[in-house]
Amino acid sequence: MDDPHAFERVIDGDKTLTQVTHDVFSPLERRGTGRWWAGFLLAVSALLLGLIAVAYQVQTGIGTWGLNRTVGWAFDITNFVFWVGIGHAGTLISAVLLLFRQKWRTSINRAAEAMTIFAVMCAGVFPLIHMGRPWLAHWVFPYPNPRGPLWVNWRSPLLWDVFAIGTYFTISALFWYVGLIPDLATARDRANGMRKRILAFFSLGWDGSARTWSRHETACILLAALATPLVVSVHSVVSTDFATAVIPGWHATLFPPYFVIGAVFSGFAMVLTLMLVARKVMHFEDYITQRHIGAICKVLVFTGTIVGLAYLTEFFTAWYSASPYERFVMLNRVIGPTGWAFGIMFSCNVVVPQLLWFRRVRNSLVTVFILSLLVNVGMWFERFVIISTSLGRGFLPSAWASYTPTLIEIATLIGSFGLFFTLFLLFCRFVPMIAAAEIKTVIARRHANDDVAPEAAGAAARPEAPESSETTERRAA
Repeated sequence: MDDPHAFERVIDGDKTLTQVTHDVFSPLERRGTGRWWAGFLLAVSALLLGLIAVAYQVQTGIGTWGLNRTVGWAFDITNFVFWVGIGHAGTLISAVLLLFRQKWRTSINRAAEAMTIFAVMCAGVFPLIHMGRPWLAHWVFPYPNPRGPLWVNWRSPLLWDVFAIGTYFTISALFWYVGLIPDLATARDRANGMRKRILAFFSLGWDGSARTWSRHETACILLAALATPLVVSVHSVVSTDFATAVIPGWHATLFPPYFVIGAVFSGFAMVLTLMLVARKVMHFEDYITQRHIGAICKVLVFTGTIVGLAYLTEFFTAWYSASPYERFVMLNRVIGPTGWAFGIMFSCNVVVPQLLWFRRVRNSLVTVFILSLLVNVGMWFERFVIISTSLGRGFLPSAWASYTPTLIEIATLIGSFGLFFTLFLLFCRFVPMIAAAEIKTVIARRHANDDVAPEAAGAAARPEAPESSETTERRAA
């Protein structure tokens, strides 16, 4: 970019600290708008539909799904991997970009972190009901028990997911909450009555002193350092569920990096979708600016290109292996019974993001919103294609079978979206959606740089050398 400090000026207009406080916290102090209530009722309706479907399948059994003796994993694991991938962008934006001191994260990191927590909660539903007996879910934890030396099966991919997702959720929730404390204290000072007492409890006695700020920043850096490896490790563990199998189409060392970059790709697409809606509905145009949208679009172009390279690498590996099974699975994905799903996947994940190379497309918010939706659709179909086509066409043609989801499975998927948007709408209604404290820091630094001459600012930033003993003696004399 021509201006090296451009992202320190991501806040449009000459905003004061008081204006930032008013813009961020006033929506929390008003009653919900008609559009918020409409979205909330729609999300709750979808959630209730999902709860009814889950209750029915728990009572009846997973025979209500479209699974068969050949395809034992399908819709449930597809949705599990999809929601885990959605949660990746939050940790990347909040932790990795914080360590790299990227200023453009300040307006979107709070919502991205909340999105991570809600997406992981949605992901955890599917392995739970896939167990068939969810009331025995506590058996996956290695706890002391009076029944003898009962221990978990560490060779089970289900157990790997439990520890990977559990660790990811714990660190992400803690990092989100610690970063939220200064804004909770600001909301506490503006509230009264019961709301003030609740905010006072969750703000942990924040007093805004220099020592408190110093310890808060140290805690955020430490949590970011802990969360950064999770960006790579969590989805690598999920991909290992497939890569350790001998099924054609799964048994590949490409899967860990392939799944990680795909998760970042889908996560940033969901962040872009949510931020564009919040920008319009909550009037955050001065905070979620065109620079933020452009930066996310560039990330989508980069990750989408790598995803396309991963698709080509899969086909090259199948051809180069000279294995007829691997070659058949890859060919069957393109021209087989589910070739239409592969077409949707490839078009949405490889072709569509390339449109973001053009500045005119990136500057059109409606076009960017549609493209982000298409990316999410394509990433869901990617997981579906990987799972269903590989299982449906195994080594023996006598065991081939096709899979078709039932209405119960579709209702469960709708319910997961209902859970996600219900939690996100509640978050927008009762919690500061934008990190006001970080926004104020960016504005204060920008004003300080504007008020101080470049030479003076450089001299002030440089530490002074310690005085020698002779200089000290002359000054004393």
